[in-house]
Amino acid sequence: MEIGRKIKARRQSLGLTQSELADRAELSKGFISQLERDLTSPSIATLMDILECLGTDLREFFSERGEEKVTFAAADLFEKADDQKSILWLVPNAQKNKMEPILLHLKAGCSTEEDRPHEGEEFGYVLSGTVTLVLGMKRHKVRKGGSFYFKADVPHKIENHGKKNAEVIWISTPPMF
Repeated sequence: MEIGRKIKARRQSLGLTQSELADRAELSKGFISQLERDLTSPSIATLMDILECLGTDLREFFSERGEEKVTFAAADLFEKADDQKSILWLVPNAQKNKMEPILLHLKAGCSTEEDRPHEGEEFGYVLSGTVTLVLGMKRHKVRKGGSFYFKADVPHKIENHGKKNAEVIWISTPPMF
């Protein structure tokens, strides 16, 4: 493993010079230069000090995981449909994240299943149609261009009593869909 190359890349990404890193880690500029060219190796204690100055730690520094994917094409998305609705997961494998966005297509006269109360919050934005957000015993009409936000501590669902299909971007935290 090229420790020096990784240290240099991290230092440069933070806009630090070799001298600045050396000062922060209480090392010589010459040692940092040799380290970055993989001409010397630091002790574990020295490496930990350098990484702390670079805002990281051993585990993150040596992690082999690739760069996290942040954009997704239509081919990456997953859709589940039945007679009443379709749900398009806008972020693949979002259940591992802190929030889960979906695109809900709800046919006229249909509704989602009722979700039980849970920890977290939910947000929605109505792209087309008009829906009724049911929170416990309360009902809230939300038209195209409107949004909703609530703590998910009551049973909840979305109904479409209109004559047209409705589309809603719906985000749950933590993931629930």
